[in-house]
Amino acid sequence: MRAWPILATGFTLLSLTTVAPLVSMALARDHGVMGQTWPIAEPDFLTTIDAKLKTLEGNGSIERMQRELVAKTEHRVRNPLPVAGISATQKDRSWMFDPSIVVENDIRDQKGNVIAARGARVNPLALIDMPTDLVFVDGRDPDQLAWATKNWASEKAKIIFVSGSPFDRMSEYQRRFFFDQHGKLTGHFGITHVPAVVAQKGQLLEVREIVLPAKGAS
Repeated sequence: MRAWPILATGFTLLSLTTVAPLVSMALARDHGVMGQTWPIAEPDFLTTIDAKLKTLEGNGSIERMQRELVAKTEHRVRNPLPVAGISATQKDRSWMFDPSIVVENDIRDQKGNVIAARGARVNPLALIDMPTDLVFVDGRDPDQLAWATKNWASEKAKIIFVSGSPFDRMSEYQRRFFFDQHGKLTGHFGITHVPAVVAQKGQLLEVREIVLPAKGAS
């Protein structure tokens, strides 16, 4: 009676030993080629770029692109985009502008002493005068430019274009002109028409949009 479990166990081991190779053979059977295959090949990225650059260099494309980039950059510098939303003055208008700012962080002198605490309101004109007026004009309008240069010498005002090319007028007038890039200054002062003038009045700035006098008038 005790021999039966041993016999049964031996049968089980024998069966597994016999069946396992058969299963392995069935799973490992050659099923043939299921489709076309190719070797995995990935070109070196840097090698590809280098070959492309050599091709462009050989046919002169790189030099041509460099010339075009320089020409476009020079044209944009010499001919900046006009400031949006600015038109010719049709009615005189003036207002006072307070240039005071709120200090974001403590300002200290060279010895570490706090001269303006964080959160304090500071008026720069209480410390230093604005050396020149700011005169805004449309550089494409010869009347505005003639009016500005006639009434303000170069040491008395900075003439700032809101459109037109300052560079093209420098040699003609023999003085330096500026440009209000992206309308930062006109937007800051609230100017929407030119000619306009910003001038110091005590510790405030007076902003005036001015209608040009009729031709022939003083």
